Amino acid sequence: MAKKKQAAVDDTLAQNADFPSEKDLTADAQTSTAATSADAKAATTETAAENQVPDPQAEQIKALQTQVDATEDKYLRAEAEIQNMNTRFKKEREQLLKYEGQSLVKDILPVIDNLERALAVDVNDKNGEQLKKGVQMVYDHLERTLKEHQIVEITGTDETFDPTLHQAVQTVAVEGDQKPDTVVQVLQKGYKLKDRVIRPAMVVVAQ
Repeated sequence: MAKKKQAAVDDTLAQNADFPSEKDLTADAQTSTAATSADAKAATTETAAENQVPDPQAEQIKALQTQVDATEDKYLRAEAEIQNMNTRFKKEREQLLKYEGQSLVKDILPVIDNLERALAVDVNDKNGEQLKKGVQMVYDHLERTLKEHQIVEITGTDETFDPTLHQAVQTVAVEGDQKPDTVVQVLQKGYKLKDRVIRPAMVVVAQ
């Protein structure tokens, strides 16, 4: 009887040995999960490595875009420089037109000076008077022509000395009610072409 019970126990132990325990199942599950995670990481690493491989076409596009940007920058700079040159040329042309004939006027001014000196000479005979009258007509015609071209005489006597308009060649002491730095005499007339001084007036100034 005892032998039969022992045989039954041995059979039960043998059967239980064929089936894994709960602990074994848990260990197997953890091992399988770890293996799967390792495989997933390996696949991810491989994919990332594949993505990091440089694309020749993308690199070429990038290089071409850099060249296009550089060319566009050079074009914009060149265009800006051309506009600046055109602006400067326009201003210079306007200046030339505005003060056209300045050199000719400078050459004419000594002629006017000589005519004024001739008119300042006193004459006592009829021939001298006729000659002086002709000189006066020439002088008046020249003066009228200068004014038509906006060439005007610079005011002098009794005006405040202005270094941009006058050239002081002599100074005298202030007399009476004169104010300092006042022009008391004009030795040679000055002229302006529009707003530009062609020749400053040579003056005597009270100090």
